[in-house]
Amino acid sequence: MNPTTTTDPRPGPEQAAGPDRPPPLLHVDDLRCHLPTRRGLLRAVDGVTLTLERGQTLGIAGESGSGKSMLVRTIMGIAPRAARVSGEVRFDGVDLRRLPAREARRYLGRHIAMVFQDPSSALNPVVRIERHLTEGPRHHLGLSRAAAREKAVQLLEQVGIPEPRKRLRQYPHQLSGGMRQRVTIAMALACDPALLIADESTTALDVTVQKQILDLLQRIQRDRDMAVIMVSHDLGVLAGRTDRIAVMYGGQVVEEAPTPTLFAHHRHRYTAALLEAIPDTARPRHSALHTIPGAPPDPVALGPGCRFAPRCAAALPRCSTDVPHLEPAGDDGHRYACFAPTGLRERP
Repeated sequence: MNPTTTTDPRPGPEQAAGPDRPPPLLHVDDLRCHLPTRRGLLRAVDGVTLTLERGQTLGIAGESGSGKSMLVRTIMGIAPRAARVSGEVRFDGVDLRRLPAREARRYLGRHIAMVFQDPSSALNPVVRIERHLTEGPRHHLGLSRAAAREKAVQLLEQVGIPEPRKRLRQYPHQLSGGMRQRVTIAMALACDPALLIADESTTALDVTVQKQILDLLQRIQRDRDMAVIMVSHDLGVLAGRTDRIAVMYGGQVVEEAPTPTLFAHHRHRYTAALLEAIPDTARPRHSALHTIPGAPPDPVALGPGCRFAPRCAAALPRCSTDVPHLEPAGDDGHRYACFAPTGLRERP
């Protein structure tokens, strides 16, 4: 079974649970994260439902400000303290949001781990690499200091860092950006999690190192049979590395489909715009890049209707008044929320 994502509260046929069917690894139901501000309530995540099975990879795509990072932070339980969070986050059948804080923390880091966008801010600059890598195994797995240190050496070897014993004695500033990101990946893997969340984990790296990190994550997932949520603003990064992709806009999921289907038969106008914005080497040199006109919606002043309507050249009158819900577009779990879909489009 493939992971599915939808903002429609009605469960799809792929979400139906049978008596002999185990629960999905992760199921998020109508998750919302609203932040009170002086201007009003900021709806960062506004009713997202998703299901992720063991061993599967789900990509979450969208522009900056679409709610991608806040969604995964809310799943991890690290949303801002002032946030008003509602909905369910079930991990292996257990609703983490209903657990006491201490029990919920047992899952975070132990069963669910996260690789953050900026390794410099994820690592304490005055703490050696050894302590970064040994604290988790000692706390969650009960390893001795010596056993945790040996595990740290093995982790650094697995993520491709040379001279791992020497690196344990170093501080983050003594490593390159790519090596710091590899350390954060090793930290996330330290307790053998079942789910790894990579939040824009290659954005701050150059293209060559970016590919190395993405290949590393893919190899580790295959070796450990982990489930992965990969967040990126670049659909090109998610192509070929994910089983399904959920496209977010204005805190909601506007389209979700198997990755090949999304590229070949996308229906939502926003998805089409994101695909057009991917640089194409087949275009003439120095040709202008495609951009999406306008700006993302203000999450504090969201109007009625489709949130992409002000930027959509094909918007209908009802797009400004009615809210589109995710509708099925096939038997493979493809769903979209658009009154003026692009129709089936073939892309190489």
